[in-house]
Amino acid sequence: MDITPRPSTIRWEESDDQVVTLVLDDPDQSVNTMNAAFVDSLDAVAARLAERRDDIRGVIVTSAKKSFFAGGDLHDLISVTPETAGASFEAGMRVKRSLRLLETLGKPVVAAINGAALGGGYEIALACHHRVVLDGPATRVGLPEVTLGLLPGGGGVTRTVRMFGVVDALRKVLLGGDRYGPARALEAGLVDEIAAGQDELLARARAFVDARPRCAQPWDAPGYRIPGGTPSEPELATRLPALTATLKRRTGGAPHPAPRGILAAAVESSQVDVDTAFVVEARYLTELVTGQITKNMIQAFFFDLQAVNSGTGRPKGIEPRGASRVAVLGAGMMGAGIAHSCAEAGIDVVLKDVSAEAATRGRAWSERLCDAAVARGDATREKADALLGRITATADVRDLAGCDVVIEAVFEDTDVKHAVFREIQDVVAPDALLCSNTSTLPISVLAKGVERPRDFVGLHFFSPVDRMPLVEIVKGGKTSDEALARAFDLVRQLGKTPIVVNDSRGFFTSRVIGRFLDEGVAMVGEGIEPASVEQAAAQAGYPAKVLGLMDELTLTLPRKIREETRRAVEASGRRWRPHPADAVVDRMIDEFGRPGRSGGAGFYDYVDGRRAGLWPGLREHFTDPALPPADLTEAAERMLFVEALDAVRCLEEGVLVSVADANVGSLLGIGFPAWTGGVLQYINGYEGGPPGFVARAVELAGKHGERFAPPLLLLRKAEQGETFTDS
Repeated sequence: MDITPRPSTIRWEESDDQVVTLVLDDPDQSVNTMNAAFVDSLDAVAARLAERRDDIRGVIVTSAKKSFFAGGDLHDLISVTPETAGASFEAGMRVKRSLRLLETLGKPVVAAINGAALGGGYEIALACHHRVVLDGPATRVGLPEVTLGLLPGGGGVTRTVRMFGVVDALRKVLLGGDRYGPARALEAGLVDEIAAGQDELLARARAFVDARPRCAQPWDAPGYRIPGGTPSEPELATRLPALTATLKRRTGGAPHPAPRGILAAAVESSQVDVDTAFVVEARYLTELVTGQITKNMIQAFFFDLQAVNSGTGRPKGIEPRGASRVAVLGAGMMGAGIAHSCAEAGIDVVLKDVSAEAATRGRAWSERLCDAAVARGDATREKADALLGRITATADVRDLAGCDVVIEAVFEDTDVKHAVFREIQDVVAPDALLCSNTSTLPISVLAKGVERPRDFVGLHFFSPVDRMPLVEIVKGGKTSDEALARAFDLVRQLGKTPIVVNDSRGFFTSRVIGRFLDEGVAMVGEGIEPASVEQAAAQAGYPAKVLGLMDELTLTLPRKIREETRRAVEASGRRWRPHPADAVVDRMIDEFGRPGRSGGAGFYDYVDGRRAGLWPGLREHFTDPALPPADLTEAAERMLFVEALDAVRCLEEGVLVSVADANVGSLLGIGFPAWTGGVLQYINGYEGGPPGFVARAVELAGKHGERFAPPLLLLRKAEQGETFTDS
């Protein structure tokens, strides 16, 4: 048995005048996390402070890392089982007891936050009496646990409720998981001061200690009242129903236990003393970490996302190469958005269209975004003007001279795309990376229109570009590893998340979201009440209801894609199998003249461009009044299953090259419900794992058709007791 003591993760430094600085510095990690070594170190430091409380004048908590503290160790949390739940609960309580001792020393304790303090890091800061934050682009504070299916387990719920009140704590900190920059954090009351540099950070912390020989938390003062009261008081009791309704609207009926657990913990903890509140908080966290949904979300939003962003899909051995001057061809909504993202990343952009007026309209999109950012306080006027100064709008191809990257974002037509590349390929830098922003057209076909197919790659951005974090990089048949690596570097330079897929019609994201859309439309064709179809999508957790999303994309687009795919299938000698949704789409366009929102009418009615309810004609022409009420659970599963099954086919066919890309791409690109952890993690986490998923897929195939038949890869995984993983 190894009884070697762990090295301390907290360094004790004491000045001659008895001010103790606790330096968070895990010797085994590049960041500080709330792992077992930290829990032991915190216990030891807290005990030492308690022994020395009469000798010391105050405590400053800071970090030797670039960040302050990264939060809980997710390797530990994802591995908690019902059998180990007790140990997990006790570990959390140990942290709370040590932090409680820190805040009740009677001496001033200051957090000198020198970088990101998220989750457990901000909970450490909350246990201090004063918080000073370093002004810097990497500095963020907040409690984002809800985005991982968790709740703050180091006293975050208890303390924010006592600082802000139940309602404001939930809205500002707990339910949204917001990450606050220094200025917003100060304005919202999450921190008390901002320091311009490291020396000033420590000086301000020291000044607080020097000014206060005694210190205590406000909630430890006799007679302290939580802002807004407790549920037993009318002031809060009358606001709780509205808060509950807001939560229900936000989750849409989908299985999101974390927001509900946070709400319950906040309300219950407000009615008891601090130490009991810590127990309430810990019990709700333990319930979450033993559940499958939290494991799904940790896997996807931390481990899979980390794998994707760290470059597992980037070819190895190729030197990083950033872009310095980008040509964006086409100044429509996509082109304008791409140009804005490039300029926001500090890259000079030439935005070209067929006329100067069209190019100028594209640049005006950035002007509106910049004006809005300045109005919100997210950017200064100087910063906004500098961004706009990096965008040159033009119709003159000569202005593209020297561009080292080209991103084409014109109409989805192969001939048009070939024409714009022919016009510019001899003007830009001779080794310029050539990229096509397309959602469906095969990259290998588009590459036939350029002289350097090795330098040609697909970059599928998502709309609106300024808000959507994903870019799907598509490797064509002749795309070189160097071009693929450069595309990856460009996407990371833009601050976006890249997934890498191989060439195929529709690639991964467009192909799989098409299955979701088809299934919803097929249900309408089966006679199911359209409102029930939309409700099923909401209950499944999709951010956009299926018929409404179909309208946004326009019904003519999927029909165009369908016809192109049909021709390609038949040209290859294979048999084309129509989908049950096809007839509904054709009738909507040809018989009823309802092509979608852009045409003023689709599955929904529109008044002045705004959605005005489902079109009553759907019930008249499609709904079968003899059918029993729809089984919403089965309808939701149909949508989830068709996407997950086709993702397996993409993996089987080599379109997808990693499980992480599949999960992250489905979550960030096409709105697969967050609670699932992504298309393949949904199969892993389904009741009974892959074997349970296969059994249910077979049932659905028997009722609704062969599109639900499990692929061979899935059957093999189920038979061998394997899950979908890259390890």
